[in-house]
Amino acid sequence: MSTEKQIQWYPGHMAKTKRLMKESLPLVDAVCEILDARIPISCRNPDLSELAANKPRIILLNKSDLADPAVTAQFVDSFKKQGITAVEINAKTKAGINRFFEAVDKVLAQKIEQNRKKGVNKSLKLMVAGIPNVGKSTFINAVADKKAKVEDRPGVTRENRWFAAKHNLMLMDTPGVLWPKFDDESTARKLAFTGAVKDTVLDTEEIAYYLIKELIQTYPQNLFERYKINPQDYAEPYDYLCAIGKKRGMLVSGGEIDTVRTSNMILDEFRGGVIGRISLDRI
Repeated sequence: MSTEKQIQWYPGHMAKTKRLMKESLPLVDAVCEILDARIPISCRNPDLSELAANKPRIILLNKSDLADPAVTAQFVDSFKKQGITAVEINAKTKAGINRFFEAVDKVLAQKIEQNRKKGVNKSLKLMVAGIPNVGKSTFINAVADKKAKVEDRPGVTRENRWFAAKHNLMLMDTPGVLWPKFDDESTARKLAFTGAVKDTVLDTEEIAYYLIKELIQTYPQNLFERYKINPQDYAEPYDYLCAIGKKRGMLVSGGEIDTVRTSNMILDEFRGGVIGRISLDRI
């Protein structure tokens, strides 16, 4: 895969964000790290883990409605064994939000008790962090009194902002931060599959090719049920891509298959959960 240049992704605003987060950590009581439930390993920013090492942490496995529920449950249990409270949520529908509030009470029980003994009712301050496009703003909108800007593309939030939220919380919304270079090409691909990296940065056909290759190995039945084509009938993922394009009538002049349009359609359907509930990371 010739993506060495493509998978180095570190815009200047992300370097600035890392600095701002480091400066802001003393202002918060805990860090709420939001992960994409489909790729909870691949979307964990090692820089964030280092920055927030001394703060209580809650992990939210967002977009759980798009992930394999059995795999998500395994990750929740795995984080628990590491001493980290993890909650699966769907920020769009607010599923699991009450469990998030319960997690806050558990993780910050000592702080809450200290405030009670002092007779104060101070808001608990949480930093909401994570890589682009994992649903930070959508989550904040699910719990906050004021709406955060939400768009279905990475890199919309560009500055730290505070939001008053239910359960006597103050949430600091931070821009999505990737890390300087993806040494593991598999990690880079998975980030591209889910839209954490802008589509304009990577080659759409190449990403669709590797997504099909991944799904043939892990969820072949999902592909068959969605596109009515048996992966075993084709030698290469590209052949499968062309077969889908032909079946969907995505043709250009001369009857050739429009592989770019087909690739965009497959990526959109994966990201929207149309192909099924799929998890690409495993413990």
